[in-house]
Amino acid sequence: MAEAISCGGVVIFRGKILILYKNFRSRYEGWVLPKGTVEPGEQFEETALREVREETGVRAWIMKYVGKSEYTFRVPQGTVNKEVHWYLMASDSYYSKPQREEYFLDSGYYKFHEAYHLLKFSNEKQILEKAYQEYVEMKQAGLWRWKWRR
Repeated sequence: MAEAISCGGVVIFRGKILILYKNFRSRYEGWVLPKGTVEPGEQFEETALREVREETGVRAWIMKYVGKSEYTFRVPQGTVNKEVHWYLMASDSYYSKPQREEYFLDSGYYKFHEAYHLLKFSNEKQILEKAYQEYVEMKQAGLWRWKWRR
């Protein structure tokens, strides 16, 4: 069994969540959170920020680690055991531009209930629930910042 590690982000701006629509030759179709594979020598946080930027054009910053999801899938060479580390992130605008080279056809910020129902995978829905609860708690405690953190 092969192992794979990815990192991604639940990006929030003004209470709305950034999601992407992917369509790969009509075999893979649906709304997802931005994520991607860790490159050699890269820290998980770096991967998450890079993947969000590459897939959506969004310059985000990490507010908090949310957790990980695990799942398996089949490829012609066998089964892959995948681990995805997720971060709660903030951005400073509604701008996004889907990465066409990776078959992303649309992207945008949606209210929680809209994003939740649009997401294709149950493990991403669970991460979204957890991340959004963290966001609400941080906002109530005055810890959510809109300005770019350097």
